[in-house]
Amino acid sequence: MSNTNSKKYMPLVGAAGIGSMLGSGIIIGLSATITVWQEGLGLSTGEVGILSGALTFAIAAGSLLAGYVTKLMGLIRAFNYMNILYAAGALICVLSGNFYMLLVGLILTGFASGADLPISLTVISHDAPDEKTSAGLVASTQVFWQIGVLGSYAMAFIVSRVEGAFGARIVFGILGGLAVIAFMWRIFSQKFKELHREGDRYRAAEGTKSNTEVSFRTLFKGNAKSKYLSFFLSIIIFYVCWNLLANTFGQFQTYMLVKANASQALATGCGIALNIAGLICGILFASAAGSKHRNKFFYVGIVIQAAAMIGIALGGGALFMIVAMIACYNIGNQFAGESIYKVWTQESFPSEARASMQGFINGFSRLCCGLFALVTPYLVVPERIQSTMYGFAVIVLISAAAGTIMLRLQKKYGVGQM
Repeated sequence: MSNTNSKKYMPLVGAAGIGSMLGSGIIIGLSATITVWQEGLGLSTGEVGILSGALTFAIAAGSLLAGYVTKLMGLIRAFNYMNILYAAGALICVLSGNFYMLLVGLILTGFASGADLPISLTVISHDAPDEKTSAGLVASTQVFWQIGVLGSYAMAFIVSRVEGAFGARIVFGILGGLAVIAFMWRIFSQKFKELHREGDRYRAAEGTKSNTEVSFRTLFKGNAKSKYLSFFLSIIIFYVCWNLLANTFGQFQTYMLVKANASQALATGCGIALNIAGLICGILFASAAGSKHRNKFFYVGIVIQAAAMIGIALGGGALFMIVAMIACYNIGNQFAGESIYKVWTQESFPSEARASMQGFINGFSRLCCGLFALVTPYLVVPERIQSTMYGFAVIVLISAAAGTIMLRLQKKYGVGQM
């Protein structure tokens, strides 16, 4: 990605990136404040589980329906207005005085964040002049996702001593405020309107439909169905395997550390420190995403992730080893995870099917993670963590195999930086 293109499109990356921040922010924000909500609203253990599950499935629903939303509203209108729905949900959470009101707020924010991610990435790839520029811009949005994770941990840490549910209301209020900022920026920016018009011209020159979404399933019926089906299967296997681990360490990292005898303050503080390492590595990968070197990063990332799982297993659940290996995982995670998945999806499919394709993969993956989360607390306790981590290492190897096949397919069909 040239410096000229980088500077020109970075405001758009920022506006789309706030959506990524809100997506990770609501997940980590709820995870880090759920005990505060429980105490402040007098929630039962069952109600806590319902809230966590409802958020996960609402995100999945938003992702699965992203293509339908863009078809109904148009790509750019969906991009412009999705964050106002998030803000409304966050406001309901802030004002909630009981379980049902909080549940409604979480469902709205979850749906909006689930739909916004594939829509935002499709807008970026729609507006970018070429696939190389698009790859770098799309990868850059993962930096904002990591900022959202880090920011949520930091906010939860700061308000952890506030009495009742007021601290949690502050966290959700900040997330709602960011959603309003994103909405206003996307709606009123003249720069974005010009970039959208340029994107229409680029896509017209390529002979693709602009600002019109079609179902990704139509790709499996055309002359190139074998190519697109191969891409789809490789990407979805890679992403589901990767996301099972990422969701485990995202939702249950604090739980895992506390079970290993860390204090709540230490566990939250570790979350901040470990995600700073991830943020730095995410920035590094974004700079290489549009170059031929990104595949080297992929293999390095896979090796680090597998080694981290085996390291935790060999450590026998020791706190120091868990912290050290999660740090390693956060590094490898940036090189062979969400960032490269986003790039693969955006550059391997026609622009008019990208939102529905990425939405389906995101949504299906979230459903798998939601189901897996039901048993995860039993798998990461000290007496079972060793066997679990060996199993996770096998999952990493499966994702590595799917990713390797994807790289070979890209080379075969001349896609991306191959």
